[in-house]
Amino acid sequence: MRIREFASDAHVSTTTILRFCKKMGCDGYSEFKLKMKEHIGRKGGVHIPEDISELRVFLERMDSKTYQQKLDEAASMIAQADRVICVGISNSGYVAQYAARYFSGFGKFCIAITDPFYPMWQLNIMQNTVVLVFSISGEVSQVAQITEQLKQRRCRIISIKNTEKCTVAQIAELNLCHYITMRRGDNNADFTAHSMEAILDYTSQAPAVIVAETLAKRVAGRLQEE
Repeated sequence: MRIREFASDAHVSTTTILRFCKKMGCDGYSEFKLKMKEHIGRKGGVHIPEDISELRVFLERMDSKTYQQKLDEAASMIAQADRVICVGISNSGYVAQYAARYFSGFGKFCIAITDPFYPMWQLNIMQNTVVLVFSISGEVSQVAQITEQLKQRRCRIISIKNTEKCTVAQIAELNLCHYITMRRGDNNADFTAHSMEAILDYTSQAPAVIVAETLAKRVAGRLQEE
């Protein structure tokens, strides 16, 4: 992608991208792309930054008018729903469980589905149900299948994930993206990259947790107004 295309998809300015490249020790975007390609080509070994610059950028984006409007829209959908379901597997499954517990604590009963083989066909048609789908890539087939099945049962879908250009985003009615860097590596050099046991996910779940807590608090405010 050219820098302007990248900036458009990430919802930041080209200047922000160039500052990021400088911080990563590159003279510009072209050098950054080259180093990224070399990094992806190396097996094992994942660079885990210890600073919070990426989280700071997310918080700045979250504070934008456009993102705040999406949060308000999502909160209104949840407040008006009869029930809420949080969906996620693996690391995102833990976030889904936490979100369900957090929403319930504010008086909005919510359950989590973290089993990719959950018998969805046994659920009745669920009108006026909102589903929060937690996923980093938005491309995990099991998550996409669960999301599609819930949509077929007339649920309204809100996705909380990394990017809008993914399968789950196409299914969802509303997308809340955090554009955090995906960090994954092999836990054993003898495993293939396609082995589920070989993949370790180091991607930060902090943005997803922040979005979930923010939504729960806004929903609580709307319920108190009723």
